[in-house]
Amino acid sequence: MDTFTASDGTRLALHRSGGGEPLVCLPGGPMQAAAYLGDLGGLSAHRLLLIPDLRGTGSSAIPADPATYRCDRQVPDVEALRERLQLERFDLLGHSAGASLALLYAVRHPARVRRLVLVNPSPRAVHLEITDLDRRRVAEERRGEPWFPEAFAALERVQTGQATPADGRALAPFIYGRWDAETQAYSAREAGQKNKVAAAAYNAEGAFDPDTVRTGLAGLAAPVLLVSGELDLQLPPKAAADYAGLFPQAELAMVPGGGHFSWLDDAEWLVQKVIGFLGTRSAAG
Repeated sequence: MDTFTASDGTRLALHRSGGGEPLVCLPGGPMQAAAYLGDLGGLSAHRLLLIPDLRGTGSSAIPADPATYRCDRQVPDVEALRERLQLERFDLLGHSAGASLALLYAVRHPARVRRLVLVNPSPRAVHLEITDLDRRRVAEERRGEPWFPEAFAALERVQTGQATPADGRALAPFIYGRWDAETQAYSAREAGQKNKVAAAAYNAEGAFDPDTVRTGLAGLAAPVLLVSGELDLQLPPKAAADYAGLFPQAELAMVPGGGHFSWLDDAEWLVQKVIGFLGTRSAAG
């Protein structure tokens, strides 16, 4: 593990995995320790993965000002990482809420991003309209699974404002493309990896200006790969297609039967798709 220093003096941890050309990967959660990404299904066999623990998560220090947990206020941390790595231009990947941070960085520093990979991105930064009906239609695809009745009832309570404290756990199977011993253990580890205070602040009011973000993305020169899952309740297929349409150069790749963690659903498929998109280029760009 390496470290670097943010502009406000906060010490941030950096995890390296693999070798070759660098790929900076931003974790989601929001505000979950980078450990949950692993090596993104074996992507480290092809690229040097550079994965920071965002401030206040994993091995990174807690900042003096908790307001800096807000997504837009972490953009300087990504720039500090770029400067630490001495990269003129680089490939950038973000997962889920980490994709929001990647987008904000790309809008603020478009000349620095060579290629952008968004894996199961959160729609918050661009304010995509996703209705309850959109999510229910995706959920209905899982009706044949044994856990469905309990999980669907929890979804209905959430959508009608009648959620109970237990409903978050009951909804967990919908997040994954498959609900087996591996994904259940993966889900159980998540709670201990997340900074809940930071997570609450990440998407706080003022974090995103969707009109500004959309305008910036419309002029983004970097090619974009948007990966989502056919069964991802957080970004249903129609919304994923709308999301990809916000970019001048975007490829939409849907993981067959995939949920919100594409590398768990089909690691080989994801690795080949990402490597095919990134191609072979020099680290200096």
